[in-house]
Amino acid sequence: MALTLYVDTDRWRAHQQSVIQQYPGLVPVCKGNGYGFGHERLADEATRFGSDILAVGTTYEAARMKDYFGGDLLVLTPFRKDEEPVPLPDRAIRSVSSVEGVGLMRGARVVIEVMSTMKRHGVTEEDLPKLHAAIDEVRLEGFAIHLPLDRTDGSDAVEEVIGWMDRLRAARLPLDTMFVSHLGPEEFARLQQQFPRTDFRARIGTRLWLGDPSATEYRGAILDVTRVVKGDRFGYRQQKAPADGWLVIVAGGTSHGVGLESPKALQGMTSRAKGVARAGLATVNRNLSPFLWSGKQRWFAEPPHMQMSILFVPAEAPEPKVGEELTAQLRHTTTMVDRTVDR
Repeated sequence: MALTLYVDTDRWRAHQQSVIQQYPGLVPVCKGNGYGFGHERLADEATRFGSDILAVGTTYEAARMKDYFGGDLLVLTPFRKDEEPVPLPDRAIRSVSSVEGVGLMRGARVVIEVMSTMKRHGVTEEDLPKLHAAIDEVRLEGFAIHLPLDRTDGSDAVEEVIGWMDRLRAARLPLDTMFVSHLGPEEFARLQQQFPRTDFRARIGTRLWLGDPSATEYRGAILDVTRVVKGDRFGYRQQKAPADGWLVIVAGGTSHGVGLESPKALQGMTSRAKGVARAGLATVNRNLSPFLWSGKQRWFAEPPHMQMSILFVPAEAPEPKVGEELTAQLRHTTTMVDRTVDR
């Protein structure tokens, strides 16, 4: 009995190919929990479609992935002076976001990140004159720019990249390769047309692995079902059943990421009102679970346990049976499943 990720493999791989065709030279990203699929699985997929490079989040991930992927490993987290040294093969490429960092990476393969409107990290325009001497000491693989997902000011992502291309060219720095993130296929094509001598490489994770939601489905197996009447006490905290129905014990708890939500950026009055409503219900121990039964999202009977959750299903719904599965609406990047099943 498990929390399972079911994958329509043919459909999933067909989507991968559609993205690869839109972004020639694509750099697949595998970081965190491997977008719900796991690092080893995504390394196998990247190898299968012939990628020469795989982007990972940290040096620790690169150290693990070197045994699963035979090509280059691009570490996205920038090098820091006092970081813990992690042994990596020569095929590892480090991101660097400062002139000082470049100077400390003598002999290493590096990608230099420039400061975008994300304002997260990167070298600035004022740093560019200082880079000339520094890059002579490293094996420069290219520059990179990480762009925001939303552009609420109406600005153009391509123009932002072009601006940096012009600054790098004016500083007489090499424009052989530029790694980019969060560009649409039309925007990517515009850059290729405008700078035919530059090899643009799109670093893509979410769009590549999760761009077709219909290709994957989470399901939790029902472990036990107990009939209750209104007022019956149950669970760790001995709360009262709100009505007649069933307590449904389903595979999937906090160790899987169930019930652990990351903060959301709320935009507009409707989403804010829903957020306030959810917070109000939570104060009286009313929280919707990610599990669906008979077409409806069901309530947690109490907070999820480590490896299972207790749901309340009212008597008017069909009676759940042990061994059946409940579809679960879970976020791939925060979920760890017991097993993955291809079909």
